[in-house]
Amino acid sequence: MSSFVHLHVHSEYSLLDGAARISELAKQAASFCMPALALTDHGVMYGVIPFYKACREAGVKPVIGCEFYVAETSMHEKSDKERNPTYHLTVLAKNAEGYRNLLRLSSAAHLEGFHHRPRIDLPLLAKHAEGLVVLSGCLKGEAAQKLLSGRREEAVAAVRRYADIFKDDYYIELQDHGLPEQRKILPELIAIARETGVPPVATNDVHYVN
Repeated sequence: MSSFVHLHVHSEYSLLDGAARISELAKQAASFCMPALALTDHGVMYGVIPFYKACREAGVKPVIGCEFYVAETSMHEKSDKERNPTYHLTVLAKNAEGYRNLLRLSSAAHLEGFHHRPRIDLPLLAKHAEGLVVLSGCLKGEAAQKLLSGRREEAVAAVRRYADIFKDDYYIELQDHGLPEQRKILPELIAIARETGVPPVATNDVHYVN
């Protein structure tokens, strides 16, 4: 049995981005003898129920999540991306309260924070932090973006902010798809993990079944 579990996965519900059908994702995870599989569509929870049913049918534990868009200043500020950039953040539910908080966050992102895309911010996330596990995100995550632009101290500060909120439920996400940008920042992310004591987790930014 494979002990590896995909924690960063996009389905057809990541509109114009994910190309993986939920039923096929669950079957593929089962064929690889993976014990569990996450779903983290961009900003939405539309696929959760079909994903849960498909995973249960395939004998794979479903992990419910979302890749949120997080506004740096405020989700209520609808300015340009230079003044209020938006970062990606991988958020997973570890229990029923975490699932309810995912729903609350996603709803607020659409009803209150929508500007080009559904957005949340750190105060709202902190308010609904119970039952959630948070990963630092892909190349579009805050720490990664600040490292790419040479702002290492700001990247470390961002990691510490999330670690202060989520304690043992926050992880630095490491990805390597052969992209030059990923190869550039991977050593820095690992160094920051050691420096801050925040554990790393390896993920793939899954958009396809094969």
